[in-house]
Amino acid sequence: MQIDLTGKRALVAGGSRGIGLAIAHCLASAGADVSICARTKGPLDQAAKELKQHGRNVLATTCDLADAAAIKSWVEQTAQQLGGIDILINNASGFGRTDDEAGWAASVQIDLMALVRACHAAIPFLEKAGGSIIHISSISGLGASVRTPPYGAIKAAVMEYTQTQALTYASKKIRVNCIAPGSIFFEGGTWDKAKRENTKLYDRILAGIPSGRFGTPEEIGRVAAFLSSDLASWVTGQTIAVDGGQSL
Repeated sequence: MQIDLTGKRALVAGGSRGIGLAIAHCLASAGADVSICARTKGPLDQAAKELKQHGRNVLATTCDLADAAAIKSWVEQTAQQLGGIDILINNASGFGRTDDEAGWAASVQIDLMALVRACHAAIPFLEKAGGSIIHISSISGLGASVRTPPYGAIKAAVMEYTQTQALTYASKKIRVNCIAPGSIFFEGGTWDKAKRENTKLYDRILAGIPSGRFGTPEEIGRVAAFLSSDLASWVTGQTIAVDGGQSL
């Protein structure tokens, strides 16, 4: 089966590195025009340069995803520049780890409210021709998350919101799904840092993955491309764990 997203217009929040960038690459390689946003200009510009190699329209916008007005502006400007929106990927994370005000604020504002706000801004455009929304959650939301209480709790909320949105928007031909990655390794990411600075944690997590290795961003990207395509035309309200059996 061939994933074909030719003519589709996709937004990827948090698309300058790691999972977000891999998703953007997969969408662009399947024919989609892509708009990415992130907070830091340098990595964002580099990501845009890479994505343009697919020969598609690429937009890159600096955006603080804790800022409601900035999110609305990014979505609306993208819709104007690309002529509409067909796909919205909510990937950004504040990685709230500590069970205190700062940890909860980071997760609530970025992992949850940025997602909600992006959807609210994009829905009027998605309604015009149907479309697909994909939220990136985590297997941390499937059960207890002792190391990262706010992160796990908010990622669980994202899974529930996915179901609510899917039911709400099904009649408007908008599908809403969620991907729950396991531990994903990429240069500069959480597990790259742990490998260098916290080998005990790195080794413990690796030992708990039945497949014997960390996942790659591209393995998340391919699932996102499938869910965005017509091949998944009757898939909505689902959370798909992509984790090599880690959550088992």
